[in-house]
Amino acid sequence: MSDNAKSEPQRAEHQQGEGRAYWYLRGVLRSFSVPGLVLTSAFIGFASLARDAGLSLVQTVFMTGMIWALPAKVVLVGAILAGSSLPATALAVALSSVRLAPMVVALMPEMRTPRTRPWVLYLLSHFVAITSWVLAMESLRSVPREMRTTYYAGLGSTLVLANMIVVALVFLLASHLPPQVSAALFFLTPIYFLTSLWGSARERAGHVAMILGLASGPLFRLLMPGFELLAAGLIAGGAAYAWHRAQRRKEVVG
Repeated sequence: MSDNAKSEPQRAEHQQGEGRAYWYLRGVLRSFSVPGLVLTSAFIGFASLARDAGLSLVQTVFMTGMIWALPAKVVLVGAILAGSSLPATALAVALSSVRLAPMVVALMPEMRTPRTRPWVLYLLSHFVAITSWVLAMESLRSVPREMRTTYYAGLGSTLVLANMIVVALVFLLASHLPPQVSAALFFLTPIYFLTSLWGSARERAGHVAMILGLASGPLFRLLMPGFELLAAGLIAGGAAYAWHRAQRRKEVVG
C-alpha cells in the first residue's frame, strides 16, 4: 500500500478528532472569500439605499440581521418608498424569499445526522442565502458530517454579523460616499449571483434554465410587465426540466 493510500484514512481520522471549536473557526475563515467580499460590497450599496429611504441606523442594521437575504431587503425598502400597505409589503418580501426554499431543501440533508436536533436546522436555515449556500455546497464534502452544522454556523453567523457591522459603518459614512460608487457596488450582487449559480449548477439543466431565463426575460418584460420574472422563471425552468427528462430518456435508451 502506498503512502498516499495510507494518508487518506489517517487524514479522515484526524479530521474526525477535531473539536467543534475547530470546525466553527473553519467556517468563520471560509466566509472570508471572494464571494464574501462581493456580498459585503453589495451591502455597502444597500446601506446607502436604506439611508436615502429615510430608515434609521437601528432599523437598517436590524433589517440586515433579521431578513438577511439582500433582495428581500431591497423589496422592503422599495415598498416603504412606494407607501405600500403592511400586508402587501409582507407578501412581497415573503414571495421574494420563496426562492430560498429549494436551497434550504438541498442544504439541510447535507448537514443532518440521526442525532441532529430539528431546532438546530431551523436556526441554521436563517443563514441560507446565495453566498452562504454556494460556499457551503462547495466545502461541506470535506467536513465530517457530525461537524457540518457547527461549520455552517461559523460560516453563516460570520457573514451576517460582518455585514451588520459593515452596514452600520457605511450608514454613518454614507454622506461622504459618492452615489455612483454606491450604485456600482450594489449592482455587483446580481453579477455575482449569476456567476455563482452558473458555477454551482450540478446538472446541465441548470445552465439551460439560466440561458432561457436570460433570453426570455426582456420579451416577457414587453408582454407582461410586472410579471416578467415569474413568467420567465416558470417558462425557462419548465423547458429546462423537460429538456433534462428528454436527455435522461435518451441515455437510458442508448
